[in-house]
Amino acid sequence: MFRYLVQRLLVMIPTLILISIAIFVIIQAPPGDFLETYLAELQSQGEAVDPAKIEFLRRTYGLDQPIHVQYLKWVGGLLQGDLGYSFEHSMPVNEVVGDRLALTVVVSLASILFVWVISFPIAIYSAVRQYSVGDYLFTFLGYIGLATPSFLLALILLYLAQVYFGVSIGGLMDPQFEGQPWSWDKMQSILAHLWIPVLVIGLPGTAGMIRRLRANLLDELNKQYVTTGRAKGLPTGRLLVKYPLRISLNPFIADIGSLLPELISGSVIVSVVMSLPLTGPMLLSALKSQDMYLAGSFLMFMAFLTVIGVFISDILLALLDPRIRLGGGVAK
Repeated sequence: MFRYLVQRLLVMIPTLILISIAIFVIIQAPPGDFLETYLAELQSQGEAVDPAKIEFLRRTYGLDQPIHVQYLKWVGGLLQGDLGYSFEHSMPVNEVVGDRLALTVVVSLASILFVWVISFPIAIYSAVRQYSVGDYLFTFLGYIGLATPSFLLALILLYLAQVYFGVSIGGLMDPQFEGQPWSWDKMQSILAHLWIPVLVIGLPGTAGMIRRLRANLLDELNKQYVTTGRAKGLPTGRLLVKYPLRISLNPFIADIGSLLPELISGSVIVSVVMSLPLTGPMLLSALKSQDMYLAGSFLMFMAFLTVIGVFISDILLALLDPRIRLGGGVAK
């Protein structure tokens, strides 16, 4: 196991290097840079801009240097914890993400917990009680959840709350707490507003997980080893948990690689519709405005979380599933 861990860690290093190169090249691919876009925007509004000031800013932030020098400067800053400077917000990236990153993690973690807590019991019940009334009811609700886009559900809830109750359910806190330091009153306000975004973001994921886990569990319950266990008189609960349920969880353990970056990216469309101060809309704005350091740092952090997530899922799969052996691919 130790040798496997070392090998996986060593593979992560060149992977992250290649990802960083790809991210930097893609961000630099569109013609021009943020300063040129900003200059064109001001000129379109009829405002006079001193070209010497633009050139001074370009030299100050190294945008006049060759692309490989800019890349090395950016990567060197990342290794030292410096995410760069956001041109659009005129402040360091570390300060820009601030509260948005914390709020995104809170909303994403709450949504993941909501999905798991709701979907696992329902999926197990539907698999064990296949073709029962409850199974048909949950299947019907699952199809509705899969067919309803999150942003459409958000629009419906916003409309119903405004028309019938005269309140706005947008945002994550009361207006007086926006931009204010963290406090107990602010936390209470966030918790009071949190359940609506969690419901909107989590329902489609809950429906999908119910269908997947139910299908996986039904496939395992119909295998010969389960029939043999029943014939030996094993209790139903013990037989279900010991092997079929554990093996059915494999796809969800493998999904950890995608769950971790979702903690940062959030649901972009839902965040825009419900005016949520999360990092998703900020990333979208940074990509549109060519704010290279803000966008690049976001994407690199998400890539890092993806690589870490895949590493964690590989380890957990090897521990969870007795059929998986680390050297199984070599021995024939």
